[in-house]
Amino acid sequence: MSATYLIHLANYSDGVLYVLGVLLLISLAVMFDRFWTLRRTIVGGNRIVRRATERAVFTRGVLQALRQDAGNLPEAALLDAALDHADHLCGEELGARLDEAVMLLVPTLDRRLWILDTAVTLAPLLGLFGTIIGMFHAFSVLAEPGHAPADVTAGVADALVATACGILIAMIGLAAYNALSNQVRLVLHQLDSLRLLIVNRSRVAGPVAAVERQAQAVGA
Repeated sequence: MSATYLIHLANYSDGVLYVLGVLLLISLAVMFDRFWTLRRTIVGGNRIVRRATERAVFTRGVLQALRQDAGNLPEAALLDAALDHADHLCGEELGARLDEAVMLLVPTLDRRLWILDTAVTLAPLLGLFGTIIGMFHAFSVLAEPGHAPADVTAGVADALVATACGILIAMIGLAAYNALSNQVRLVLHQLDSLRLLIVNRSRVAGPVAAVERQAQAVGA
């Protein structure tokens, strides 16, 4: 398929194929960015959760070590909230503060996924619109004297390319959107697992710290 023919198809749809091309490029950019970011987040989150499960009690030192290891992962915000409140809150109250931190993170996790959701709906409609315009061009030859039937059928075939392109973009976008949504779900599961670990294992950290302080006071 030559570049000249591609330009002919785009012009036959009055530029709709150009719009579909731009939509495809934007969708591919979002897919690459989100796949890369979420994959790195999942790998890092697995490491943090695995190290957290190795600790029987979450003292302040343990939380600080996990926070340093988290870097700029979403788990860092959760550990920051735990460091701010674990000394004076426990149980449901601490869990509520950690829930707030998780909810604030959600918009950053599914960032720009709305573009893929829009592309899935918009691409087939744009393709159909381009086909309709192409049909106008195809049947306009009937008004010309001495037209050949092949001119009409060839024009119809060219017009259907826009619909095919729109459906193809929608299928790619739908598959990517579902895959990325599943990755977001995995990240949220990691955050919820870490939240539960912090709440459960910080409950015993308070009594353990109190015993340590008493022992230090007696030794002094």
